[in-house]
Amino acid sequence: MSTTTTTSESEPSISPGEEDLTTAVASLKNEHPALGIAKLHALLLSQNPLWTVSEKRLRRILKNSDPLTQQQLGSPTSPGIGPGPSSSSSGSEAAHQDAHLYPSSTLVEGLDISRWTTAVEVKYFDRKKGKGLVAKEPISEGQVVWKEDPFVIAPEWEIYDLQLSSRACAHCTTPLTNHLSSSSSLILNCPTTSSTTSSACPARFCNRLCLKRSEKIHPLLCPAQNPASGPLLAFAKKHAWMALHALAQCTARLLLAHQQKQGQQRAGGGSDGEREGIREDWSVYCALADLGMEERVKGGWLQGVEPDRATWQAAHKAFTQAFVEPPEAAWQKKLAKLLKRPLPKEVADALFTYDGFLHGLGRMSLNLEAHGALYTLHSHLNHSCSPNVSVRHLDQRIALSRIRVIAKCDIAVGEELVVTYVDPNLGVRERRSQLSAWGFGQCECERCIKEEKEGGGEGEIEKRSDMDELESELKAGLGVM
Repeated sequence: MSTTTTTSESEPSISPGEEDLTTAVASLKNEHPALGIAKLHALLLSQNPLWTVSEKRLRRILKNSDPLTQQQLGSPTSPGIGPGPSSSSSGSEAAHQDAHLYPSSTLVEGLDISRWTTAVEVKYFDRKKGKGLVAKEPISEGQVVWKEDPFVIAPEWEIYDLQLSSRACAHCTTPLTNHLSSSSSLILNCPTTSSTTSSACPARFCNRLCLKRSEKIHPLLCPAQNPASGPLLAFAKKHAWMALHALAQCTARLLLAHQQKQGQQRAGGGSDGEREGIREDWSVYCALADLGMEERVKGGWLQGVEPDRATWQAAHKAFTQAFVEPPEAAWQKKLAKLLKRPLPKEVADALFTYDGFLHGLGRMSLNLEAHGALYTLHSHLNHSCSPNVSVRHLDQRIALSRIRVIAKCDIAVGEELVVTYVDPNLGVRERRSQLSAWGFGQCECERCIKEEKEGGGEGEIEKRSDMDELESELKAGLGVM
């Protein structure tokens, strides 16, 4: 049913009925899955010039029809946190339960893949599988498909120890002894190292470029500039909690991005200047595959181990004290110098409420590369036990955190690029056990099915010591990688 009004030129203006509008919106989202809310609204009205539909109504239609579609908008006005225990718009009960079983996977609004490569493109498969990368042109075996520097990095703890002792670059993680004399004039200290306080920063950088790039993250994690971050980072290290460390890095980047006003809005963005600086980074964050910690519990990801909610809560307290409410007045003043522009409420809630925090941890656990970095394009790669690409760190002397994605075989146009999430030399049972960490259910790839039929799990090396089992149980309780 539609209602009709009259414009100033006496032309009929129609307010479409819910069914007609829902059908039209679903068709547009299916044809243009990467469009943000503003562009989708403009396209809807251009195809239906007599319709009167507000962005608010369009947003409501998207929420009610499919919670995942709302997440795919990827804009700062819709945090894309996914259905959690306290979500206000969880859609149908069936969709809510489905979100407990599989991670949500959404598209980055306006992602320019040509920054890295022209050989691939993003494809959205379905709710269960989510997004992935497919070949746009023939790719040859051994070809470097793309190189990529990290969005953020929470390095392996051995490298982090080197950073804390000023022996690895605080930005790119390259050990300083690998490529330069430790006394080289190219190596630069954190600008705060002249400080005589006990919180002087140990950070050192390979060169001026790394020092400059570190401005996106380092100030909020610098013990001299934001001492409130120290307890959070120490907590993450104590528990060997890479996802928590990565979330701290990611949050620091988002907060500092918001302090920078860009000269021009991104295409399709709103007119709210408060969101200009954070828009691009926030779109990347929102589009990361997401399965919250409580959803992992309900979905059986912990395999019967009781979740360590007390530690989750302690981590959340350290997290908010690092970036929102430092416990000491002196720390509050230092944080206020760095964060002069408050976040929009919906973004702050998505980051700092307890539910938002648990979803942030879930995002990090699902998307981190094995060595602790988060990469925008790399995070699109899906798993296969028979991968056709590998990820290598080959610039160990000049940029350790930079990855190269290399084809393991010829890849035809339209074929998906896949990487293994676990050691492919393991047997089918152990592979499937380890893959449960990603929440997409039992792996049913061609190799797994074949090995299962052939009894491939019988002779594999799967024995684990009591200490290994204890470590796995403790990690499962925390929900760590």
